[in-house]
Amino acid sequence: MPTSPTFARIAGALFATSTLAACAGSGPELPSASYTEAQTASTEEYIIGPLDQLTIHVWRNPELSAEDIQVRPDGRITIPLVRDMTAVGKTATQLQDDIRDVLVQYIEQPLVSVIVNEFNSTFDQQIRVVGSTEQPASLPYRANMTVLDAMIAVGGLGEFAAGNRAKLLRINRETGTQKEYRLRLSDLLKRGDSSANVMLRPGDTIIIPESRF
Repeated sequence: MPTSPTFARIAGALFATSTLAACAGSGPELPSASYTEAQTASTEEYIIGPLDQLTIHVWRNPELSAEDIQVRPDGRITIPLVRDMTAVGKTATQLQDDIRDVLVQYIEQPLVSVIVNEFNSTFDQQIRVVGSTEQPASLPYRANMTVLDAMIAVGGLGEFAAGNRAKLLRINRETGTQKEYRLRLSDLLKRGDSSANVMLRPGDTIIIPESRF
């Protein structure tokens, strides 16, 4: 995956500001992701982002429905009787409720459903992996995603990675504060220690330092 100049600057800034922390003492660890949890746990509802593809169905009113409608770069959509409605930042449930509130002016008790067909992920719905890895990347978050999933997606650790000194940065959305957790990526990827695998949340950043010589 090519790395854009913007992403490269973000990755560089994150890596630079976290180098000293990565070299310092370890932070707390997150609980291990059990196989049962990874298979069955629920997750936060997806937030619609720009360029996502939607299907909007109005029951018994096919002329008001729309398939494969793309959210515009400005974050809005237009369908019959509903013009320039903001979709970005809403869940599918919130968007269908907003569409219903407009359509109720024209039809009686409209039943609206919104399905997200293709996900392009807003910034806070992505997982970023930076530092000493084969392919630093920003990955779309998916339900029940783990650190192992993210590391497989980026090709694993770099040749000189200090995997057991890796960090996970997580933003508390309610308070806006950031917390740092220790990751044991070498134990997970090189020793097969499943206890080092943890669940991810949308917006997490994994930072992997290089070994000191």
